[in-house]
Amino acid sequence: MKPQRLLSLDAFRGFTVASMLLVNNPGEWAHIYGPLEHAEWNGWAFTDWIFPFFVFISGISMTLSLGRRVGPKGSLMLQTWRRGLTIIAIGLLLNSIGHSSFDTIRIPGVLQRIGLCTILTVPLVLWCSVRGQVIALIALLAVYSLIQLGVPVPDAQGVVHTGSLAAGQDVGAWIDRALLNGHLWFSSKTWDPEGLLSTLPAVASQLAGVLAGQWLAAKRDATEKAMGFMIAGLLLLWAAQVGDAWLMPINKSLWTPPYMLLCAGWACLIFGSFYWLLDAMPRPLLRERLARWAFPFTVFGMNALFMFALSGLVGRLLVLIKDGQGLTLKGMIYAPIKALPLEAINTSLVYAIGFVAVMYLAAWIMFKKRWFFKV
Repeated sequence: MKPQRLLSLDAFRGFTVASMLLVNNPGEWAHIYGPLEHAEWNGWAFTDWIFPFFVFISGISMTLSLGRRVGPKGSLMLQTWRRGLTIIAIGLLLNSIGHSSFDTIRIPGVLQRIGLCTILTVPLVLWCSVRGQVIALIALLAVYSLIQLGVPVPDAQGVVHTGSLAAGQDVGAWIDRALLNGHLWFSSKTWDPEGLLSTLPAVASQLAGVLAGQWLAAKRDATEKAMGFMIAGLLLLWAAQVGDAWLMPINKSLWTPPYMLLCAGWACLIFGSFYWLLDAMPRPLLRERLARWAFPFTVFGMNALFMFALSGLVGRLLVLIKDGQGLTLKGMIYAPIKALPLEAINTSLVYAIGFVAVMYLAAWIMFKKRWFFKV
């Protein structure tokens, strides 16, 4: 008998991808509501949840998927590695759009990090016990902290810093400049928010999802599982605040350990809420009604990776396609919205909501036709 899908996981995945589409596609980057922007450096906003949620969900899915499959562990690892490499390739392909030379292509990226985390995490899922996975998570955060706070490195101007976490002055930025110079985020050029060193705490984020998947797979009452997510979430948020005060600031661009703990805590709380409402609720009629309300998220969640890639492709084409006067296709679409009697920040939001609505239409058609793309 085929195992039943967790509606809560699909809905949480859909909530996450819909949120990412919303924050990635404003009408104008100069006019965005605060919660829909990343924190300028230290601190966090709603937008800073989204990427770690993807990584957390990937960990849950990996645990549940590998737990259902049979075969030699080496074969399962190779299959998962192929998936990770495919995700990296898709990310690089998207980054290459609009570039005529490899010399200007950004190598890091969201999909690249998800693929790399998948490759690095799967051996720990296949060969380590839950205790071993917890130890690995703690070790990753500890090693990252020791490197960032204890290793002296020069910044882009040659000034040596030890323990500096200012933009471009940390060890991760130095590694990225040494290995990926010319292929970093165009807005910074001297560091990258998806750089190599911060992959270590990002893998810890995925391991947090793996442990959440282990908890879901445990033979326990559904209500107990839901409450477990709530308790874990609150403890992780407390640990994040302690880390922010005593170790490093909460910082998305550096993916600091307190940031990892903060986002894992929120992921547990929000996924735990989805799980209770859509899968663990003891009242079937109410659970069915809630499932209808969550249907749009479920539609997005069934093709989350495809919708993220499609939105990235569409978003790039909208600014690359121009008319004879140099006006972009996005500018042509946005012009009548911008002319509405609304403040600029609201017309920018209207455009973003419209973009999400168009992507939802595509996801809904795919859902109705049972087109589900897997990597």
